[in-house]
Amino acid sequence: MQKESSGTLYKTLIREDEISLCVIDSTAVVNEAIARHHLTPVAAAALGRTLTATAYLCSWLKEEESTISVVIDGGGPGGKLRTAGDGALRLRGSVEEPHVMLPPRPDGKLDVGGCVGRTGTITVVRDDGEGIPFVGTSALVSGEIAEDFSAYFLTSEQRPTAIALGVLIAHDGHCAGAGGVFLQPLPFARESSIAYAEREIARFGSISSMISKQGAAEILRMFGVEEAERRPVVFSCRCSRERAERALLSLGRADAMALADEQGQIVVHCPDCNTDYTFSRRDVACAFERSR
Repeated sequence: MQKESSGTLYKTLIREDEISLCVIDSTAVVNEAIARHHLTPVAAAALGRTLTATAYLCSWLKEEESTISVVIDGGGPGGKLRTAGDGALRLRGSVEEPHVMLPPRPDGKLDVGGCVGRTGTITVVRDDGEGIPFVGTSALVSGEIAEDFSAYFLTSEQRPTAIALGVLIAHDGHCAGAGGVFLQPLPFARESSIAYAEREIARFGSISSMISKQGAAEILRMFGVEEAERRPVVFSCRCSRERAERALLSLGRADAMALADEQGQIVVHCPDCNTDYTFSRRDVACAFERSR
């Protein structure tokens, strides 16, 4: 398993414990995704927003080994977005077309909605290890990710959630700031608290710039919060050479050896972190010998 520098997730309760507030600084996670997948700015923004929202989903998991996976399929030129994570906030993910290029929107911002597409679905699979994963699906609203996750929470989980997400890409292609704010009224929240969440989220239209300039802790203070639960968030893929070897063995000895003879080697690719595991013909033969 590969682990990289971490972002930070803060979570607490506000408004007389009627609203769950979560603030995430995912800058380091997005930079790791950019480095691994060689993302264009618009692809980085789309994947970065999705990774941030996935971190929030994972923060509700009770066990470290429980998992969340997300697929956003909007029919846009960026292709499908796939992310996954676990209860320890170890995230991974990819965008189908990492080199997609699009002109900016008329307001000068990256056209995430154009990259993702607006006609399709967001699907979330939660596996708590109890044998029957929960699967929720909702239609995309805009392809801008934040609105789409808000719609998912409302329609699939019956949890109205106000969400702001952002990724700021610098001129050199790295992420200068990324993260999100999540305001989720609890089931017993009064109507006034629900209205508060809807009203307050409008303050964070430039959340990535705010994180870049002020930091996540300062955003917490905007809500009057000085102390909150704090957890690291990392880009961490579950792939390994051992897992790649198991995938190789699944081909069967005859087919694997034939492929190795034809190509001189077999390459097992991990799409989540863009890592290749190369097995020579001798490696392939040895792997099957060990498996006997």
